[in-house]
Parts: sequence; structure tokens; C-alpha cells
Amino acid sequence: MVRRSSGSVRSPIARQAVLYARVSSTEQEREGFSIPAQLRLLHEYAREQGFVITEEFIDIETAKQSGRSGFNQLVRCLRRSKTSQPGILVEKTDRLYRNLKDWVTLDDLDPEIHFVKEGTVLSADSRSADKFMHGIRVLMAKNYIDNLSEEVRKGMAEKAAQGIWPTKTPLGYVNSTAADGRKVIVVDPGFAPLVCQVFEWYATGRHSLSAVTRMSRDAGLRHKTGTPVPKATIHRILTNPLYTGDVVWDGHRFPGRHEAIISRELFERVQNVLHGKPGKHRQSKRDFAFAGLLICGHCGCSLTGELKKQRYIYYHCTGYRGKCGEPYVREEVLEEQFANLLGYLTIEPAVLDWLVDALQTSDAEASRIHQGAIDRLQVEYDKLQRRVDAMYVDKLDGRIDRATFDRLSAEWHAEQEKLRQSIDTHRSSGEVYFVEGAKLLELASRSQELFAKQPAEEKRKLLAFLLSNCTWSHGELTPTFRQPFDLLVNMRKSAGKSDKVIAANGTRGAGFENWYPQRDSNPRSPP
Repeated sequence: MVRRSSGSVRSPIARQAVLYARVSSTEQEREGFSIPAQLRLLHEYAREQGFVITEEFIDIETAKQSGRSGFNQLVRCLRRSKTSQPGILVEKTDRLYRNLKDWVTLDDLDPEIHFVKEGTVLSADSRSADKFMHGIRVLMAKNYIDNLSEEVRKGMAEKAAQGIWPTKTPLGYVNSTAADGRKVIVVDPGFAPLVCQVFEWYATGRHSLSAVTRMSRDAGLRHKTGTPVPKATIHRILTNPLYTGDVVWDGHRFPGRHEAIISRELFERVQNVLHGKPGKHRQSKRDFAFAGLLICGHCGCSLTGELKKQRYIYYHCTGYRGKCGEPYVREEVLEEQFANLLGYLTIEPAVLDWLVDALQTSDAEASRIHQGAIDRLQVEYDKLQRRVDAMYVDKLDGRIDRATFDRLSAEWHAEQEKLRQSIDTHRSSGEVYFVEGAKLLELASRSQELFAKQPAEEKRKLLAFLLSNCTWSHGELTPTFRQPFDLLVNMRKSAGKSDKVIAANGTRGAGFENWYPQRDSNPRSPP
């Protein structure tokens, strides 16, 4: 949504800016993230700082409507304004970026961004330390989103452990609501017999998968949307233990509460037909430390590892695009160069302590918001509990019947469960927000030490987390560090790796003065 601001007279010397506000759900709106609240804050900041607002970009995301039209229009506005790019006013980091791609998109345009609640301004002239801290905040915002997703997955895993299928039902079942208010699955009387017939056809061993697919279509088996089922869907049906009454989730198998469509004996016969042809045993490939991490600088193909004389590991270009002149390289040579590169991420103790302190200060606002949300949710939870208690007394006194009590108590307990999960999410997010940021800094600082001690698989995971698009050419490794680690590397390279942050007498090292807080050259009033 875009709003054109009106009613104000533009001054020739006034700075221009655009506003961006976002709310992702009605729950967030109840917790203080409403669009009007954000706009009031941003307009007040604009008046104090002398900005003229030219446009307002708003995104209201719901479960039924995805996408960010307001953000996309904001990007187009910035791209149009090549000569005099307006500043961006936004409440805080996680209101502007929904993912790392959004961050990269705006970072390429290099606008001046005012994060009003956080009291920071990011621009092309910002110090490397400010950009690095901003990168940390973006990663923490992403971690918050990932944590919410993790909580959803945990809830689904818990449902599976209780024997309840936690997601959309496959053909043969439909979603329903049990007497206790829980979402369950029940047999679909229309498609369940056809699904059972599919198993019986294939169990005979006389029909191929393609033949069974054609037979099922002729019998009327369709997706719930009415489209014919493809062969891939038939294969998923034949390999899904859900039809035997079990729930398989995340590699674990649990007895389900739903009714089985086929017997376990029929399911096993189908699996025997599917896997009946014996195949040669394939030995697992050796776990090379740098497999999948290196690109040939000559031709752009991948570098692959190879064991020679059962002792030495060499890497060479796959030559997928033709013969390549890049010679073989020993794994020890690559390991040494990777270790040297990780040395640029080392943060001296004094700087690390200062960064953690700054991170903790920025975390105070997030903790306050989480605690406020917990308090409001707890009030709602307690209100529902008082209703249940009062209704129980009414049932004992005969003022309401048992059926009404059971129905209402089930509804209120279900609401309480949702509130409890939201409270747990806010508690865990509040705890993780600062802890994860500090762990990220510690990981970067200790990456060289950890790299030297880890086995091949863990070395590869560590490098994949820190690096991307590494090329090897003429015996030299050229890496691209992921954000925000690239900012730290650039700082170290410009200062010189041998510089000391704190000299023996306690004074600052010349190469790292930008890491320490200084007087802002562009003072501004607090929001």
C-alpha cells in the first residue's frame, strides 16, 4: 500500500524521506506493532529531524495474503531516484527486513536508513563497525523468524508423537475436529476404497507404477482439486505408512489415532514389490573436507576430491566444460590457506567485549517488547482460567448442563493452549535474541581455532557458514565471505592483521579505532 503525503509545503532545503511500516499478523498488531502506531512514531521523528515525507509504503501481511507489495514499491522508488535518493524512515530492523534477501536488495541501493526505535542511521558514510553491528541485528531478526518456525515444527512433532497427523492430509483422509477440539484426520469414504485398490493392484506384482497410475485415473482417483493424480503421487501413496494407521514424522514412527485404510501385511507386500530387485551395494563416498566448496577459477567448474595411493587427497577440476589446465592440489595446501583466511575473523578480547556490550544494549528494547507481550498474553490466559473455574461451579450448582460445560471448557482450554505456546515462544525468543548474537561473534572470533580441531564434515559445515563462492586458481584461494563476516574481514585487512586492539599499556591500537564508540558527527535527537 502506498500513500502520497499531502498538506505540507516543501522547503528547497528540506530533506526528503519515505516511510515504511509493516505488520505481519493480527497478533503482532495486538502486541504494539500496529500500522498507526508505527506511522505516528515515524511522523514525529520526521518533524524533529526536518524531513519532508513524500510517500508512505505499508505492508499488511496475513495468512491468506502473501507478498510485500509495499516493500517492492519502495525498492522501485529508490531505483527511480538516482540523483536525489530519499531517506528511509522505519521503526526497527525487523520491520524493514523479512529475510536476508531484503537486506541484500537494499544494501545494493545503499540508501540512508533511519531505524527510529533503535536510534541508528545507516548510510554509505557509516563506519564499518556500525555496518557490522547492523548485520548482527539482521541476523538476529532472521534468527527470531527461524525460532518461530522452529516452534511450529516442535508443535507438529509433538502432535505426531501423540499419534495425530500434524499437516495436510493425503488422499484417502480428510481433516476433522475431534470432541476435545483437536484437529484430527478421518477416513474419506469417497477416496479411501480407491486408495486401498491401488495398493492391491500393485501388490500383485503384475502392474508397473505407470500402469497402476492409469488404472487409478480410470477408476476416478483425483486430487482434491479435481486434477488427475500423476505417477509421483501414486508412488507417495504406496510408500506412506500413514495408511496402515501409523504416523511417521521426522524419521520416527508412532502409532496413530486414525483408522487404517490397509493392513500392515498389504503394505509390506507392496514394499517388497517396490524394492524386490536386488541391487549392487554402493560403498559410501569418502567425506572430503572441501567437497562442494570450491570453484575452478579457470573454467567455473567444481573442484572435486580424489584419494591417491589410499593416503593422499588431491583436488582437481571436474572438467565438465572441457579439459582444464588447473593442476591438482593437495588437501593440506587448501587447509592451510583456509586456516589463514579464517584468521581475519579473529576478534581481540577487548573488541569482542565491547561488541557484546553494544549488542546487549540493543537487546534491551527487544526484551522489553517480549516481556510486554508475555504480560498481555498471561492476562488473557488467567481470564480464561477464571471463566473455566466459575463455569465449573455453575455446573456443580446445576445452572448449566454437562454438555455445555464440556463444549465451552474444551474451547477455552484450546485457547489457553495457544496462549501458552505464544508465551513460550516469546520467552525463548527473548532469551535467544542476545545469546545467539553473542554466540555468532564468538564463533567468528574462534573460527580459526575450531577449524584446526574439527573432522572433515564439521570443517565443511563451518566454511559453508562463513564463506561462499570460493575459487581456486594458480595456487591461490579467493573466498567471498558471507555477510556480515565480510565487514569484519575488510576491517582487519585495512588495519593489518598484526595490529593490536589494545596495546600493552592499555591504549587503543591505531588500526581499530573505528570499533570504539565515538561522538557522532551527525548528532540527532532521540526518537
